[in-house]
Amino acid sequence: MEVAGRRFPVPAPDEREVLVQWLDWQRATVVAKCADLEPGLGSVAWVPTSPGLTIAGVVSHLTDVERHWMVRSFLGELVPAAPGGGWSPPPGRPLELLLQDYREQCARSVEIAAAFPLDSPERWAPDGLPVVTLRWILGHLLQETARHVGHLDLLREHADGRRGY
Repeated sequence: MEVAGRRFPVPAPDEREVLVQWLDWQRATVVAKCADLEPGLGSVAWVPTSPGLTIAGVVSHLTDVERHWMVRSFLGELVPAAPGGGWSPPPGRPLELLLQDYREQCARSVEIAAAFPLDSPERWAPDGLPVVTLRWILGHLLQETARHVGHLDLLREHADGRRGY
């Protein structure tokens, strides 16, 4: 079943399907929350107490989160971290291109996750932190993405009044 261009997860999933399908739903919701936004509104800080919290900043941050967990931590590939966790996108980079970066990184994350069992351990963890499994990483990405979709709900409503599931 599709809802606003997003595929609703199957009603009787196995563990992998639960993680992957709900994560895909949240990823698609990030993109949907940014659809048809007037140029320039993505970089406006609508919350006075959080001047760095912008629609573009959330998308940039989520791209960095996907890259960090799936490429850096899980695969162990050395990739540069975005400055400040990605919250400050490169100056002059329009939201449309930030969304393209996000979609591309999500597609890579999907390919990586599909190639390994859920019990597979990450290949790199920062000093002092335990090694976690792909299952843990997918669960973390799900909660992180969903949390920031909530931010996008509020930011989009401030930007142009648009609401929606």
